[in-house]
Amino acid sequence: MDFPPNQGLDQEEVTEQVEETIADNDVVLFMKGTELMPQCGYSRRALGLISEHREDFETVDVLESLDEYRVALNEHSGWETIPQTYVDGEFVGGSDILAELEERGELAETLNSA
Repeated sequence: MDFPPNQGLDQEEVTEQVEETIADNDVVLFMKGTELMPQCGYSRRALGLISEHREDFETVDVLESLDEYRVALNEHSGWETIPQTYVDGEFVGGSDILAELEERGELAETLNSA
């Protein structure tokens, strides 16, 4: 099956956007889909966990330029999978890490330390 060429941003634009978004926001979730329409279970789970503890956080839909976001985020975190959560410029983890923090009662503190 042929896919149309990527209509999204090029690698340099995505890398710049990732860096600016992480720098400009206390809490950022890079996810597949949007807050209103998450496009994968892991993104939905991460969104739900963050929403339980914070009202104000930034989300970025990576689907338009998925490969470029994977590269840019991997440069930041060393992590290839999405979703990825950043707090105060630091990589926290994906939905599994957020769930572990929640189980240990540490997620609220982590998300609100910013």
